[in-house]
Amino acid sequence: MMAKAMEISFMMVMAMVVIISMSIDGGKMVQAQVHHVVGGDRGWDLNSDLKSWSSNRFFRVGDNIWFSYSGPQESISELRTKEEFESCDITNPIKMYTDGVNKVDLNGEGIRYFVSSKPENCKNGLKLHVEVLPKSQPQSQPNILYVSDLAAGPTPFGSASLLGPRLLSILVGCALVLANILGLVC
Repeated sequence: MMAKAMEISFMMVMAMVVIISMSIDGGKMVQAQVHHVVGGDRGWDLNSDLKSWSSNRFFRVGDNIWFSYSGPQESISELRTKEEFESCDITNPIKMYTDGVNKVDLNGEGIRYFVSSKPENCKNGLKLHVEVLPKSQPQSQPNILYVSDLAAGPTPFGSASLLGPRLLSILVGCALVLANILGLVC
């Protein structure tokens, strides 16, 4: 009985070593791509407070923003300059979005400007500027992953981080250790 308890203790310590070493990886953390649904549950709409929605968000290279709106009634223009953005000047857009649901890849650093293609809606606040920051730098202290974050999973609205293969490896490793402890595998 004592030998079995020692074996279980040893396996638990080894599992923790594997989990910690996979999580830290020399201080480098894997950055997950974030999908931002503009305006949250309301989407791209005059009733959305886009300024407030975007104020506490960080947009990074590699993230995506999603626009959800009524295609027949609305469209979105991406503009080049702050002046065009502030004056709602849509005469020379970089790109027009008209499908009702559009994914925009944030591939480079800098500021991107999006406005309603309807000047009246733009002037009433239906516009968004996004400052795209560089990918996150490694952190000096390890991140803490809460089980409740895993259980909740990504949500259809708001911002959702996509969990990468590293987390899957950790979970599979833990499951195998637990199965071995319980005598379910050889």
